[in-house]
Amino acid sequence: MRSIFLSMAAFSVIATANAELTSSTTSGFTTVNEAIIDSDVATVWAVATQRIGDWWHPSHTISGDASRMSIDAVPQGCFCESLGENQGIVHLTVTFAQRPRLLRMTGGLGPLGLMGVNGNMLWEIEPDGEQTRVRFSYNVGGYSPDGLDSIAPAVDSVIGEALTRLKAFVETGQPSADE
Repeated sequence: MRSIFLSMAAFSVIATANAELTSSTTSGFTTVNEAIIDSDVATVWAVATQRIGDWWHPSHTISGDASRMSIDAVPQGCFCESLGENQGIVHLTVTFAQRPRLLRMTGGLGPLGLMGVNGNMLWEIEPDGEQTRVRFSYNVGGYSPDGLDSIAPAVDSVIGEALTRLKAFVETGQPSADE
C-alpha cells in the first residue's frame, strides 16, 4: 500500500487565486481558500459532493485513485476512500450538512489523521450574481512533535489545489489543464 498520501511530500505547493493561511502556531492553524466558479450553486454542490473522484487529485489519496473517493453529505456521513472489499479509510466525518450551501466535516485530513490533531473543515457554497462563491476553510489544532505551523503551508496548498481543481472541473469538465 502506498504510504499515507505519499507522505507529507504529497502536500505539494499549488497556488489559488484567493488562499490565505490566516493563523499558524505550533498548536494549530487556520487556512481559507476561496474561488468564484462560473456555475450555479446546485451544480457546484452536486459536483463537490457527488463527484469528488472526478476532481480530487489522485496523489492526495491512499490508493492513488481519486475515483475511490466519496462524500456522503449527511450528518455522520463519510468523506471516505474505498480500498477494496471491506477496506478503506475515513478521511473526515460530516458533522453538518445544509444542502446546497454548507458542509462541515471533522477530522484529520490525510497525514493529519496520524497525528494528535483534529480539524474542522467547512465548505461554504453561495450565489455570487450568476456565479458561485466557494470557500473552503480548515481549522486544525492539537499536537505534533515538530509543531503544526511547520506543515500548515503544505496543508493550505492541498486545500487550495482541491478548490482550484473543483473550479476547473465544474467549468471545463477537466480538473486541470494537464488531465
